[in-house]
Amino acid sequence: MRHIAITMGCPVGIGPEILLKFFSQTERFPQYTPVILGDIGVLKRCATELKINAQLLSWLPGTPIKTGQIPVLELSHLDAHDLIWGQPTIATGKAMVSYIEKAVSLILDGTFSAMVTCPISKASLNRAGYTFPGHTEMLAALTHSPNYVMMMAGSRLRVTLATIHCPLASVPVRLNQETLTALIQTTNTALHCDFGLSSPRIAVAALNPHAGESGLFGNEEEAIILPAIQKMQAVGIQIEGPFPPDTIFFKAATGMFDAVICMYHDQGLIPFKLLHFKDGVNVTLGLPIVRTSVDHGTAYDIAGKGLADHASLAAAVDMAASIAVNRETAQKDYQASSHINPASSTPS
Repeated sequence: MRHIAITMGCPVGIGPEILLKFFSQTERFPQYTPVILGDIGVLKRCATELKINAQLLSWLPGTPIKTGQIPVLELSHLDAHDLIWGQPTIATGKAMVSYIEKAVSLILDGTFSAMVTCPISKASLNRAGYTFPGHTEMLAALTHSPNYVMMMAGSRLRVTLATIHCPLASVPVRLNQETLTALIQTTNTALHCDFGLSSPRIAVAALNPHAGESGLFGNEEEAIILPAIQKMQAVGIQIEGPFPPDTIFFKAATGMFDAVICMYHDQGLIPFKLLHFKDGVNVTLGLPIVRTSVDHGTAYDIAGKGLADHASLAAAVDMAASIAVNRETAQKDYQASSHINPASSTPS
């Protein structure tokens, strides 16, 4: 049975609520055991205020879990009743970071097979003394992974991003052939190993309207994007483009492609959230660990009100379990294919 760590996210956001709803409305977990990394006092307060029946168990690795219990690895002990929903503090910021750091260390030592993250506040992260622009960059630093990729994944559409959290005006200068080819390779590997696709098909969205219209609306397509595509085609990756951004997402959503590589954050996330607003999953590729996340924020405006939807969390947990299984299978297949028969390699 695989154990999956679920970090609680910001203690005064909707993380505690969606966690309690996820556990209370999911009858059983046949393929994995989910464990919350967070603050049991905050969870108890949330359960009481929202009238959610929750049997919270203070858990340590090896502790048996009975049916109906919600295991919690306690990593902070905030004064829950003094917290105000929707109003983060330096203390809540430091707490949410501790959940992430511990999850990473426990995956690396083999205690957990994967991690799922509830939403954090980037502003609170910075107030707590961390300069990362978000979860993705923090996890890349913790795992020493320079070639990380943000993927948004759903049943109809997957997108990966050439640039993530940066001003729109800086996107063109950040694009280059080297980073695009690395992104294509990472996306292709993930589709094979994480999603179990034997022959993935990848599309690339252009940066400019009409894919630049032969240079009339910009030359990034001809100077940067197309050469990167051609280089990857030459090594056998099934990839096409650059396609005009106003048509490629429809083609991918109707089954022509397994993923779309996008040039900037909103280019990919607007169509993705149009299709998967409630059940989308954020997956970080290029890490030595499995990490998925909800595709929404802390929603401070509705925190503590009982209005949050846990569908994205449920999808993220299921996807983390699936990726963990697929990676294990891919590793076994690789080891089997690379095995050398000692007898056949004996010199004559």
